[in-house]
Amino acid sequence: MNGKFITLEGIDGVGKSTQMGRVQRLLADAGVNAILTREPGGTPLAEEVRALLLAKRAEPVASMTELLLIFAARSQHLQQVILPALQAGTWVVCERFTDATYAYQGGGRQLGEAAVAFLEELVQGELQPHLTIYIDVEAKTAASRMSGRIGDRFESERTAFFSRVRAAYLARARCQERILVVDGAKAEDEVAAAIAAALRPLLPTGSN
Repeated sequence: MNGKFITLEGIDGVGKSTQMGRVQRLLADAGVNAILTREPGGTPLAEEVRALLLAKRAEPVASMTELLLIFAARSQHLQQVILPALQAGTWVVCERFTDATYAYQGGGRQLGEAAVAFLEELVQGELQPHLTIYIDVEAKTAASRMSGRIGDRFESERTAFFSRVRAAYLARARCQERILVVDGAKAEDEVAAAIAAALRPLLPTGSN
């Protein structure tokens, strides 16, 4: 696989989507062929699963059901989009991947790491991102950025949930060298500069 796999992570409201666009421009300027995608989602079927996961509903969604649906969508995404692109030499930039599952379901839903790790090995084997950028913002700050927005089932969770998610992200970053923690409380340009600095060593020789 000659393509690079880059993921952006963080709780809701940290600015991932904004930074995804800036990463896209950086790679284009460097002459890198890249696709942008997201999880859950990325294929028509996986997007249908995403809609199921995000929709508010009267019926409570069991945490394990949520976890299994996420990995079902991820399996489809990997087979139809991510792996073919990487094998063709195309870079893949993905908004959220399995680190989000460790954080949201393992930490936020308090399922722990064992179930996530089992499904991770089953669905993706040894595949890991070359670089993961975790944009870190305190849960209360992220919530204030989301104020006035009609949230989906996850975005409507309480601050305590996102505090657990953030703690799980930070714990994972401490034991995974590929995860770069960027201070998302800084100005957008400063966050973008930190991300660009992390990406440059991966760019083809001769790129600016």
